[in-house]
Amino acid sequence: MVENLYKNDNSDGVLKKIINKLVERNNSFIKIKKYLNKIKLFVKTKTLIRDFSLRKDNLNVIICGIKYPFVYGGSEILIESLQDELERRGHIVDVVKMPFRNLPLDQIIRNCLSWRLVDFRNFDEGNVDILIATKFPSYFAKHPNKVIWLQHQHRQSYDLAETEFGIKGSKEAEEFNSWIKDMDTEVISEAKKIFTISKNVSKRLNEYNGLDSKVLYPPPKLLGKYRNDNYKDYILYVGRLSNLKRLELLVESMRFVKNNLKCLIVGEGIIKEKLVDLVEKYNIKEKVELLGFVDDDKLLDLYANCLCVFFAPLDEDYGFITIEAFNSEKPVITLSDSGGVLEFVEHEKNGFILNYDPEEIANIFDYLYENKNIAKKLGAEGKKTVEFITWDYVINNLLSVI
Repeated sequence: MVENLYKNDNSDGVLKKIINKLVERNNSFIKIKKYLNKIKLFVKTKTLIRDFSLRKDNLNVIICGIKYPFVYGGSEILIESLQDELERRGHIVDVVKMPFRNLPLDQIIRNCLSWRLVDFRNFDEGNVDILIATKFPSYFAKHPNKVIWLQHQHRQSYDLAETEFGIKGSKEAEEFNSWIKDMDTEVISEAKKIFTISKNVSKRLNEYNGLDSKVLYPPPKLLGKYRNDNYKDYILYVGRLSNLKRLELLVESMRFVKNNLKCLIVGEGIIKEKLVDLVEKYNIKEKVELLGFVDDDKLLDLYANCLCVFFAPLDEDYGFITIEAFNSEKPVITLSDSGGVLEFVEHEKNGFILNYDPEEIANIFDYLYENKNIAKKLGAEGKKTVEFITWDYVINNLLSVI
């Protein structure tokens, strides 16, 4: 049961700070500020009271996430899988997503405002027992039982700020990044419990916001269905085609492969045409094939029969592909700055941790082709590495606030 005291209580400091920031950047928001000051928008809420004999049974759960229109990747898979697993355990679950844009900066602030304006405590069909926020700015949502399972923050204002992907180069950028960090610290601190998807994400959260968290590694979508059939003559990549995944390095490395090896790239994304151009430029159409999206059965087949998996993103948050590869008993080729991938890959034990060098990578591809017994041994170790990642552990922790 949820007991609410509805009062005209304009006490939400976070909402006021978002509005003030919008007004500061754009005077047209003054009208919105005046309007919000007049209406009964903010309400005090007592703690949710439940019959603890029914603890964790038939909870109404909302999962909050963002949506980049026309993009499908690890974030979408995580939320879909979490919803499926909660429903399998008898809970009533719905997913709320709002579209997100990285530019202009005002739009990012509007995105924060959108999440803060929604009253997530109850809807016409009943109360919301728990809200699970996943990714910036979904954790700006307010709920007395807010739990955060953090995929990542707005990295362009954090660890990527000084890179080619970051918000930088002006006093405005510096002030914006500072505002994002301050607001993140405040709204994330509201959560009853803070979890992350990897040690890498937890490290960033502690370093930039001074907040502690617990790691809950998310299992892959098809857990229990991965298998190992063979070690055929192709290298596999699966995921979003974006600059942070550094797929141009994979394509370039194929120029130096001496053996009859192919590279299969699964997924879609903004750099697809760039990769096609690189393949044509290097005249390696017979070595590199872009497959686009594939269905689950095809994906399982590709994992089951590949020689190895290449996954070398820049400071990855987590990376489902690593867990999928190891569940399929395939070694993973990554780089020394690939972030969350390094929480699982150990050099020459279950994969290889290399430098940003296409010839070095090509040499490893050739080595595994010529020594498939080594690929098999590394893959078997990879399987052991990720056996502890289960949904029961994740969900028991996420629902532990009730």
